[in-house]
Amino acid sequence: METIVKLKYIKQSSKKVRFVLNSIKGCKVDNALKKLDNLNKKAAFSISKAIRSGMSNLSNIEGSDTVNESSFYVSEAYVDQGPSMKRFRPAAMGRATPILKRSSHLTLKLKKIDSK
Repeated sequence: METIVKLKYIKQSSKKVRFVLNSIKGCKVDNALKKLDNLNKKAAFSISKAIRSGMSNLSNIEGSDTVNESSFYVSEAYVDQGPSMKRFRPAAMGRATPILKRSSHLTLKLKKIDSK
């Protein structure tokens, strides 16, 4: 059993999100959520939101009310660059300098741990 979770148009650059995302790759879902709750990063909130959404999707698929978080892990996690909003800032001598407000797209794959 697996699910793919996509969270698009996160208002943060992919470089900053990737920094947090690399810390939870391969972790069990309950351990990943604990790590993310203790991180003081803006991206941690978005990633934990996506993981909780994926677990909710899994509980709807299986038909049960709750799914054991310790029986799933983050098998794949990557972030791609989204569109950039272009803004301008006034500069010296009547010029303007560009500002790129970057966004990112997050993709997570949650898989069930095979008990052998």
